[in-house]
Amino acid sequence: MEITSAILDQMNANSLYQTLGIQIESAEDGKAQSRLIPQAAVCWPFPAQPHGGVLFTLIDTTMAWAVWSLLESGYNCTTINIDIHYMKPAEGKIFRCAAWSTHKTRRSSFVRADIRDAKGELLVMGQGTFRIIPVDLLKYPPHLVS
Repeated sequence: MEITSAILDQMNANSLYQTLGIQIESAEDGKAQSRLIPQAAVCWPFPAQPHGGVLFTLIDTTMAWAVWSLLESGYNCTTINIDIHYMKPAEGKIFRCAAWSTHKTRRSSFVRADIRDAKGELLVMGQGTFRIIPVDLLKYPPHLVS
């Protein structure tokens, strides 16, 4: 699927990304790049150090974009599993995440990602498995809609 700048702009405007400070910069050919400029509210327990859950969300989100860039129209993906390793505390004002698909089948995609600080030092690395699903499966079942 071609991910245009208009799609990136629309998705980057969502409230989750805005609250955490995430911006997807690119996604194509099974690769995605993002950045995190963490808001003070998500730096806990220490100022200028984003919580590990925020870093996990950055990796999960960037991996999903890498997968999404490989999919045909009418399909989406959902996270099955992510293993994450925190190498050292994330300190700084900006962090970059790179994700790349290592293998894709009809139903699954396997992805790796890392987060680096402004100096390029490795802070976090992870790998994940994503399920590829038809978009129709994302709709709510009729009994849940009022």
